[in-house]
Amino acid sequence: MEKIKIAIVDDHKLVSKALENMISFNPNFEVLMTCYNGQDLLDKLQKAQKMPDVILMDINMPIKNGIETTTIISKLYPNLKVIALTMEDNESTIIKMLTAGAKGYLLKDMSPDILFDAIDIVHHKGIFYTDLVTQSLLKIKTEEKQMLELAETLKERELEFIKLACSELTYKEIAQKMFLSPRTIDGYRDSVFVKLNVKTRVGIVLFAVKHTLC
Repeated sequence: MEKIKIAIVDDHKLVSKALENMISFNPNFEVLMTCYNGQDLLDKLQKAQKMPDVILMDINMPIKNGIETTTIISKLYPNLKVIALTMEDNESTIIKMLTAGAKGYLLKDMSPDILFDAIDIVHHKGIFYTDLVTQSLLKIKTEEKQMLELAETLKERELEFIKLACSELTYKEIAQKMFLSPRTIDGYRDSVFVKLNVKTRVGIVLFAVKHTLC
């Protein structure tokens, strides 16, 4: 069985080395490259003879951060799968990484077993989220017929709201953008929560990303 090739991107050298050592103990994985910021990764990918399958991406890094780098990776190397590995657990950062193209989102205090599962699942199935994100995931089934039915229930202005919810705008700024009152936007938000069966803005973004609405 061919090993899953991994790139580690983290500006903290001790963290990178610890990750490399931990991953190297697993016979199913091979650490192909270790990089200390996003630009370092992009430079190494340009010259690489072998490409990684999965990239473990920190977010807060100098020169080029994880969000910027993941956006570029998604465009230039769409077959490479990025897992965010960070201490950032706020909703805004999760949204930015998901919309940038991350296929998983893990906190650095996770257990080795969770990390190994995430790498394996992202490589073979394409997507992995822990409870940090899955509590906001869309719970309805995604069969085409059901998606068509759901799309029909979303009004045009609700779809516009969903797209804007994928941005960095606050709800108040979304109201200004749509020329509506904050109370009306609250109504759209609550309606979309019900229709998508989600409870947070992250849930809206996951839906939008999954169905190319933003």
